[in-house]
Amino acid sequence: MGLLPLFVAIPLFSALVLGFIEHKKWIIHTLVMLTTSALVILAFATPLQRGFYFVGGYHPFVGITLMLDPLNRLLLIVVQILVFVASWYSIGYMEKYTAKSRYFSFVFLMLAGMNGIVITADFFNLYVYMEIATIASYALVAYGGKAHELEASFKYLVLGSISSLFILLGIALIYSQTAALNMMLVAQRLDVTNPITWLIITVFAAGFGLKSALFPFHSWLPDAHSSAPAPVSAILSGVLIKVVGIYVLLRFFFNIIGIDQAPLTLIAWLGALSSLIGVLLAMGQHDFKRLLACHSVSQVGYIFIGIGLGTPLGLIGALLHIVNHSAFKSLLFLSAGSVEHATGERNFHSMGGLAKVMPWTNAASFIGFTSIGGVPPLNGFWSKLILIIACVASGQWILGLIIVIVAIMTLTLFPKIQKYVFLGDLPSKFQKVKESPWSMIFPMLILCFFCITLGALIVVPVLRETYFLPAVQALLSGKWLGVFQSAP
Repeated sequence: MGLLPLFVAIPLFSALVLGFIEHKKWIIHTLVMLTTSALVILAFATPLQRGFYFVGGYHPFVGITLMLDPLNRLLLIVVQILVFVASWYSIGYMEKYTAKSRYFSFVFLMLAGMNGIVITADFFNLYVYMEIATIASYALVAYGGKAHELEASFKYLVLGSISSLFILLGIALIYSQTAALNMMLVAQRLDVTNPITWLIITVFAAGFGLKSALFPFHSWLPDAHSSAPAPVSAILSGVLIKVVGIYVLLRFFFNIIGIDQAPLTLIAWLGALSSLIGVLLAMGQHDFKRLLACHSVSQVGYIFIGIGLGTPLGLIGALLHIVNHSAFKSLLFLSAGSVEHATGERNFHSMGGLAKVMPWTNAASFIGFTSIGGVPPLNGFWSKLILIIACVASGQWILGLIIVIVAIMTLTLFPKIQKYVFLGDLPSKFQKVKESPWSMIFPMLILCFFCITLGALIVVPVLRETYFLPAVQALLSGKWLGVFQSAP
């Protein structure tokens, strides 16, 4: 477990170094690719079994404790791969921006914060890492400096600060009740029959629900995710909202509070409302990136339905959809970025015929659209199917019906965009448009590979046995009792 601190130390060091590099692009690009590649290798090299790292060798209830188990190992792998792909894509995409070194510095700060959230085992450091990740994301949303980007970033900052206030209040209440911040000790000492505990559950659900854009806390997401540079949008939608919001709620409800069906049922129904409202918001959009951002609210709703069911099959569907959504939604944001980079347009009603001049982007976009639409055998089909079966098996027929309705609406939405953007006649103003550089195309092809192979591999027992079932078991094992002997 001695490798765990490297997930925070490596990106923090790289962010610091990049802050002092200004004009030497080859040094910036080399450092970015070496850092992200090392973290991908490190994520796969970490062991499968649960383990701990005690920073400085201090007692786990006094010092900083880092933890690894099958659940956060799965998240670590997804985060490192997606940031690697987005960083590679950024090398070509960010040529039109200034201060590229500072851009990558913010990306690595956000990565360090996300990794810290995933591996930390105490609430104080969880809050610190969460602020590192979100403050970096505020800066990245406003990176272009245009009026709508600054407005979106400010709105994101205000609502993000409110959510952080709720979370800080919850942590203060936890400490007042348990005299501890270590998650294992809190799980042992927190009394679920105490009314204060239910106040903690409420403020945490509000705080982390806002971070993950769960209805009714979703209003910031369409502006923030559509205003950011395309690779940042891919990271925000692909992994940040899952790590900062969904992952923490999973840990809190299953491993710290213990499984209680009352709050889980509420989460499932809020997820269903998010699915419906998100897809309805998306159907009214004409901006390519804003449509994708609105639809992220819908896909987050799918994940919360699976979590709210609280069954093994529901959790498998939720975790699988976390992975699948990271692949196909990031692919679509990168495709939209490729179109905007080449044409300067985001309103898809003013486009058309781009398949003639951007064949690779067209192919990548088609894979992303069919995957998010749930077309078999691509990866999006399997997670939706598992969630529907889990709803039926749990007797939640209405939730299953909502998933089917939203899936049909999604399936009718995205072919329309493919038609408007890539098919038909090429407008005269786009006659000189060229395909995006390979530094942008190749990362999209990597995500296409994941959309296709995850759809094929999900039926392979090795993948389920190695990654998803152990992660589900880590949640269903319940409260962390007896992990360490209670501190005096």
